[in-house]
Amino acid sequence: MLIGTFCTLLTAAGLGVAFLVAKRRRYATALRVAAFSLLPLGLAMTGVVRFVLNMTFNPVAWAGLGVIGLAVLIFFVAGFADRRGGGGAGQAAAEPAAQAPALPAERGRAAAAAPADDFSDIEAILKKHGI
Repeated sequence: MLIGTFCTLLTAAGLGVAFLVAKRRRYATALRVAAFSLLPLGLAMTGVVRFVLNMTFNPVAWAGLGVIGLAVLIFFVAGFADRRGGGGAGQAAAEPAAQAPALPAERGRAAAAAPADDFSDIEAILKKHGI
């Protein structure tokens, strides 16, 4: 009975605020306030408020919420580790290809080609500016 009275008063106060907002010609905001202010009364009428209050003082319910929180935390940590390449079958298959040694001739050509490309770009920029 007390829960219903409190929720009714909360709804009445919210509808009063919505009326004052509507007087300022902010009709969309007034409708939002009215919608939110009707929620406590609706929740009290359906019995959700009583359920939540009974759950609040139940230690088993709090333990259950802790287990759910732990499960969510583990889920997010696993996703974070997977994005960072933290393991799995995909990484084990990619490692041999990544660790394959390059041939000595290829290594020499790559090292010689890289500086020449860098200097040719610099030379082109200098010629463009007349230097």
